[in-house]
Amino acid sequence: MALENLISINFEEKELKGLDQHMAGIKAILNGKTVNLTPDQRQQYGRIANQNKLIVDKAKNYMEQHPDWIPRFLDKEEFDRDYKARKQVEDRMQMLENLAQQLIDTKTLLDHDNYTNSLSFYRMVRYLAGENEPGAKTVYEDMKVLFNKTSSITNNQNE
Repeated sequence: MALENLISINFEEKELKGLDQHMAGIKAILNGKTVNLTPDQRQQYGRIANQNKLIVDKAKNYMEQHPDWIPRFLDKEEFDRDYKARKQVEDRMQMLENLAQQLIDTKTLLDHDNYTNSLSFYRMVRYLAGENEPGAKTVYEDMKVLFNKTSSITNNQNE
């Protein structure tokens, strides 16, 4: 019985080079405009939840309607630049997250196909080793240790 192949794709070298060039272009555009926070900084600053985004949107709207109410110590021009840039970044993040998820899902199916086929190969080699097929025992012994480690780890976790 043939195994179900969940996905079958092929990237041409030209396509991979194109992807790499586009990603390098994205990286170049973002260079000097984006930051990498430390884990502590990420925790310190966090993310604003949807409710807080509504607060920001509402405050911006009211600042536009009532500019005389804006505190003198608040730099409204900087607020507006941050507001605009945040929306620009968020839109691109959503596009990139969607593409990243597509790549992750594709890799998941490719991994599944490869692993399933590898198990079938291993079972065949185990059978051939039992039938004394020349060279099969060496391959079986080499691969068998990978399964013994998995069994040992699983058994240790269950204890």
